[in-house]
Amino acid sequence: MVKPIRIGISACLLGNYVRYDGNHSHDPLLLQTLGPFVDYVAVCPEVECGMTTPREPIILMGDPENPRLVTRDTGVDRTDQMVDWAQNRSKALEQENLCGFIFKNKSPSCGLFRVKVFDAEGGVTPTGRGLFARAFTRRFPTIPVEESQRLQDPELMADFIESLLSFQERHPCH
Repeated sequence: MVKPIRIGISACLLGNYVRYDGNHSHDPLLLQTLGPFVDYVAVCPEVECGMTTPREPIILMGDPENPRLVTRDTGVDRTDQMVDWAQNRSKALEQENLCGFIFKNKSPSCGLFRVKVFDAEGGVTPTGRGLFARAFTRRFPTIPVEESQRLQDPELMADFIESLLSFQERHPCH
């Protein structure tokens, strides 16, 4: 029997109650489509770095290329907490032999593309990347990554699966 491919995934997508509001973002498509063939490694940056559930929402602020992670209402800066954790967790994930990662879209910690970054005047630039997603992709620049919402598109799902299989052929990631 072939071992399943190991893929990291934002924990909320598996139905874990880790979101800021105490809920989840369960994605049945990911479990039904990929679930039988993969071994998911759940990661929740916000909970794992020490934030509570529920918690005040966090947002990205400042320079889209180097944003700060702050609580939305009270402005508590969580950047150093998240960056330190993200670097350590990414390093620890080397031991997991991952072949890919699926991130929760729009998340200030996990979003890969078009995450909102707010400026001091309340303006929004939709070009940010979540702080954990940034740390992970820097440490693992060749591992296939994708956002959950984009995988709802059958063509993008097929491309992601193809990239996982291709990566697995070239690397011992199971």
